[in-house]
Amino acid sequence: MAFILGSGSPRRLDLLEQLGLTPDAIRPPEIDEDPRRGELPRPYCARIAREKVAAVSAEADDVVLCADTTVALGRRILGKPANAGEAAEFLLALSGRRHRVITAVAVRRGAEIRETDVVSTVRMKRLSDGELNAYLATNDWQGKAGAYGIQGPAGAFIPWISGSFTGIVGLPLAETAGLLQSMGVTRGREPT
Repeated sequence: MAFILGSGSPRRLDLLEQLGLTPDAIRPPEIDEDPRRGELPRPYCARIAREKVAAVSAEADDVVLCADTTVALGRRILGKPANAGEAAEFLLALSGRRHRVITAVAVRRGAEIRETDVVSTVRMKRLSDGELNAYLATNDWQGKAGAYGIQGPAGAFIPWISGSFTGIVGLPLAETAGLLQSMGVTRGREPT
């Protein structure tokens, strides 16, 4: 049995290390992550995690882990910004408001897929023009849903959360550990 991480995210790899797990392989899947017309954030996030885990090539006994993190402002999905202008638009929309961060996790072994999702609520302080521009200049927004990562410089903008900090970062550890354990992957496992 090999343990495969279906993600190129360094944050997810770091979080797995906190569980004492090192993947045998890293295989980020290539899928279309565009939301479907009228698709709501939570079902969207769960669908993307399922599609990712199904798209990773693996042997029948291998365990594949994939996740997707989505920032939701009401019914609006704030994905990864295409450029600094879109990042600014997302951050201005989040400024001074609460929003939800949804992380869906899917684990596959053979044909069996087990999944869960974790929804956390985050409040971002009202951003000044100076704070916004200084943050955009860091390029930390690149590749991050909602144009920010709570574990980086944008953490200074987040005075309050309710939910899973590691879920907001991109992989809820307690829930992920439970799913992996149910599929035979446990803490401290030696790579094959």
